[in-house]
Amino acid sequence: MAATPRFRNDADKDTEAAAGAEAGGGKGAAPGRIHPVDEALPPLKMFTSGLQHVAAMYAGVVAPPMIVGPAVGLTPKETAFLMGASLFTAGIATLLQTLGFWRIGARLPFVNGVSFAGVTPMVAIGKDRGHDGIAVIFGAIIVASLLGFVLAPYFCKLVRFFPPVVTGTVITLIGVSLLPVAFNWSQGGNATADDYGSTTNITMAAVTLVIVLALRKLLRGFLQQIAILLGLIAGTLIAIPVGITDFGAIKDADVVGFPTPFHFGAPQFEIAAIVSMCIVMLVCMTESTADMLALGKIVGRPADERTIEGGLRADTLGSAVSPLFNGFMCSAFAQNIGLVAMTKVRSRFVVAAGGGILVLLGLFPVAASVIALVPLPVLGGAGIVLFGSVAASGIQTLASAALEKGENALIVAAAVGIGLIPIAAPEFYHAFPEDLLVVLDSGISTGCVVAIVLNLAFNHLGRKPDTEEDAEGNADPESRETVNAAPVGAH
Repeated sequence: MAATPRFRNDADKDTEAAAGAEAGGGKGAAPGRIHPVDEALPPLKMFTSGLQHVAAMYAGVVAPPMIVGPAVGLTPKETAFLMGASLFTAGIATLLQTLGFWRIGARLPFVNGVSFAGVTPMVAIGKDRGHDGIAVIFGAIIVASLLGFVLAPYFCKLVRFFPPVVTGTVITLIGVSLLPVAFNWSQGGNATADDYGSTTNITMAAVTLVIVLALRKLLRGFLQQIAILLGLIAGTLIAIPVGITDFGAIKDADVVGFPTPFHFGAPQFEIAAIVSMCIVMLVCMTESTADMLALGKIVGRPADERTIEGGLRADTLGSAVSPLFNGFMCSAFAQNIGLVAMTKVRSRFVVAAGGGILVLLGLFPVAASVIALVPLPVLGGAGIVLFGSVAASGIQTLASAALEKGENALIVAAAVGIGLIPIAAPEFYHAFPEDLLVVLDSGISTGCVVAIVLNLAFNHLGRKPDTEEDAEGNADPESRETVNAAPVGAH
């Protein structure tokens, strides 16, 4: 179908407004107004809403360097340097996604950070090799990222294989896969700690959860939109007399610390390491595609091929630049999709503000240490709401997927079942080769692949569809109409 410009006339604007209200739960783009995704909010709202995104993702950004640094033999000070560099490069990648240039960037409220999918391969590559290990990891990331950048225009064409029966399944799996992270944070985050799973930690998570829910119920307007941030602040203040707030990070942090380029030496290139990180890159591109489709639904601007191409290019370019400043591979942060769904704040400039804050945190470690004051149990309590919101959005999408037709219910059942294996039975694939575990240990990736394959098998191959709707795998009308259309103002 020929490309159709978005908001070309008043009828198109009304259609988009209705879609935005339905998908995002708020007001869509009214006639004569720009889409909420492209709306710039007042400075205070921009900053506080952006800070809320940073608070939601902070632990996820610093966790990979906290694991990789000690594994390769870095000192605590060098590991702290890696953490600051990861915040800095996550900010750069987020700015590429939200603001973009040329055909780079999804131009959606899309947060990028260090991908956890690469942790296991990176540990295997650099274990006990010190600076040489880090240099090999960085070299492999650069090559894999450049390959991903070249593949982006072709990889994005997979969007045609993501009708609602697939996207709803994947969005649901994203939310469900993230919930164990919130549960782990609620217990303390460190399974080897003496207080892991203690009554104190879980109670603090529960108190924070109740505070967030109460604020969402009682507050109105802008304050309701930043209920998560207010809940994190309240939970942290309560945690101080309880004794689970650590001020050590502030005492030890430097005021200024620029991530010096190639701090650990020039990148080194080893074939085995490059192959491993190329596999990780393909996994990240698959998950980012699913995340962009999910976010597009939530904000009322369905992600088409060109949007996904731009998003994947931003992912891969950000990942290629990241090692220059001692950062790791960057990809989408699904937890922030839940924040968009819950707050109804759909402006990409809010997330761009969050990207700017991340850059500043990377340049001023003492500021980053203030964010680190939020205890993980407090973050876990808020995370239950955030990640549950993603799963709820997936269920909402599945409600429009015509599950009563053909074998769509069977597709969802099999994909969700297989996608839950890494969550319900983490050791299920323990006998498989480590290279395969990069894919199999991601319930999002396995569930996505299963849903796509089964949708093709049941709804396309060897079957003549009775209607146009069946021909599109039960895709909704808006998905079919906008599959080749670029969002207004994009590219």
